[in-house]
Amino acid sequence: MKVSFIGLGVMGYPMAGHLKNMGYDVTVYNRTIEKAKSWATEFSGNFRETPAVAAEGSDIVFICVGNDDDLRSVIYGESGVLAKMQPGTLIVDHTTTSAEVAREIHAKAKEQGVGFIDAPVSGGQAGAENGVLTVMCGGEQASFDRAQPVMAAFAKFSKLLGPVGAGQLTKMVNQICIAGVVQGVAEGLHFARSAGLDGVEVIEAISKGAAGSWQMDNRHQTMWDGEYDFGFAVDWMRKDLGFALDEARRNGSHLPLTSLVDQFYSEVQALGGSRWDTSSLFARMENVRKPK
Repeated sequence: MKVSFIGLGVMGYPMAGHLKNMGYDVTVYNRTIEKAKSWATEFSGNFRETPAVAAEGSDIVFICVGNDDDLRSVIYGESGVLAKMQPGTLIVDHTTTSAEVAREIHAKAKEQGVGFIDAPVSGGQAGAENGVLTVMCGGEQASFDRAQPVMAAFAKFSKLLGPVGAGQLTKMVNQICIAGVVQGVAEGLHFARSAGLDGVEVIEAISKGAAGSWQMDNRHQTMWDGEYDFGFAVDWMRKDLGFALDEARRNGSHLPLTSLVDQFYSEVQALGGSRWDTSSLFARMENVRKPK
């Protein structure tokens, strides 16, 4: 099977690599061409200088870019993937976007007989590198059935959750839950430090019980040590929470904790932490603790 991968960021680069290692004929595109060349050298694959040319002849085009506007820029126009895709082919979009843009692109793709799945992922850079991502999908069953065995190259689990847009809505739920958990861990560690406890030892004790979580297991040490130059950036988390809050206003749901944590992330940005990992909520707590 011939596939294309558009977008070679910290997630897309290893995801495309897993596809190549599984034996697929992979052609890539990246906005920074040098990165595409580097990928092609490392994985003995192909690169092209526009999304359209990269997508030409492919059965499935995978996309993983930054936001709604980035996605539109690689989909539409003479250089966009739809310009060269044939009826019966499929777009699988792993970008975290609004549900609205997923539905918009699905409608445009359908006009020329191209399938579309919105398929945001969870698992972070480590999950992408290790090929163990979780993929939340929205689309038609037939399209999902075609994509699922190919996505297995980089995913430990994928599930169809409803029509186009359902994948993005599920990713919003994911980010809502993460935001609350990270804030909880940050407050717990802040309390531990203020009480004179060793936060690492405290987490060793409580993580084996009902308080345990992925965030606690994987982020408590770096939070305690004040290390944040890795992982999922605050800027991207705010983008994702913005989608969730916008959707909540439309569907009438109430997200008071999510709104508050989003505000806290804006304070982290003000501290210079735009590219820090999301666990940097603890940095905000420590800054609040310190005397002015």
